Amino acid sequence: MSIEDVQRELREFVSERDWAQFHTPENLAKSISIEAAELLEEFQWGAPDDTANVRDELADVLTYCLLLADALGEDPLEIVRSKLAVTRAKYPVEKARGRSAKYDEL
Repeated sequence: MSIEDVQRELREFVSERDWAQFHTPENLAKSISIEAAELLEEFQWGAPDDTANVRDELADVLTYCLLLADALGEDPLEIVRSKLAVTRAKYPVEKARGRSAKYDEL
């Protein structure tokens, strides 16, 4: 299954329920943050006991990210590749390998 197939399936799911009216970019961005917090909660006191919950929360985050990209008319793979190119330039391998320092500290 391709990312386009997943996005098409998400569009159908949303359309069947008439939820597009609620899926403004602002609401979707809020939902990403909320779901990311729920994902983080799984790790609050250490490694989670139930990886199924982690998968579910991660799926929620990814779903809202894909819906937001779609609402903005952006190709999710292209925006990831574009940002990766910028990040590669900020963190060249020879300076960043094995280090967690911010780019301006390398």
